[in-house]
Amino acid sequence: MNTSTRPPAETKGFVAKLLADRHSVPFSIALHLVPGAFIVAVYAFAAAPLVRAAGYPIFMAWAIALAVVLFPLQLFLLWLGKKRTGRFTMKDVVRYHDRPLSRRKVFWLGAACLVWMTVVSLSLTPLDNLVYDWFFTWVNYQGAGPDGTTYLQGYSPDLVLTTLLICAPFTGFTLPLIEEYYFRGFLLPRLPQLGKWAPYFNTFFFSVYHFWAPWTVLSKLVFLYPGVWLAWKEKDIRVSIAMHPGSALLMTVVGVIALASGYKM
Repeated sequence: MNTSTRPPAETKGFVAKLLADRHSVPFSIALHLVPGAFIVAVYAFAAAPLVRAAGYPIFMAWAIALAVVLFPLQLFLLWLGKKRTGRFTMKDVVRYHDRPLSRRKVFWLGAACLVWMTVVSLSLTPLDNLVYDWFFTWVNYQGAGPDGTTYLQGYSPDLVLTTLLICAPFTGFTLPLIEEYYFRGFLLPRLPQLGKWAPYFNTFFFSVYHFWAPWTVLSKLVFLYPGVWLAWKEKDIRVSIAMHPGSALLMTVVGVIALASGYKM
């Protein structure tokens, strides 16, 4: 019997529950949503007051809040690997990491998903507008709104460009990559009891995890699902990495180039 993916005998309690091959649905929902709650708390109580005092766009506060929560989450995955193997690693903690697909197939599937996510997310902005106007105008985060650039508006172009350049290495790739390791590599494979519904479940609660933009849940279900489904079906996380961090990087680069070229928001 292959026991390589099971927690070693010495792991007990909560750690053993995390490392199990299967998470219960309520436990998985909690693991999907708790990081988002912490991000909002860090934003509200620390990052937003700090950024307002410094005079930077509030976008930076969300970048700080994401970093404060997601970097420790990455370290937590490595710590779980140490509990399993005796060394800091994501092996057997993060699944879909064995690269079953050829590089060529990953390239084409990833490129297709990247284009899908980028184009469809922009095309569905009217849907985000509609949902925001109908249900979420009460949300009082500074800069809240269906337009993804709202958190940057009202500041000088130079300050916005400086903010994007500071945040780009994090929000433009590293933080979305950590999200993929956690949500697609750690949580998604531990829902075998859901069968074909597992990628939908994962996409839905990943969308809800974005508590700072609840009006985007419906559009996220549309533009994220193909990459999540392919990562689940092919057991290869590189597809969703190409889609999600890849699209974030593309949009960040385009935004920086546009601002540097004199585009006004």
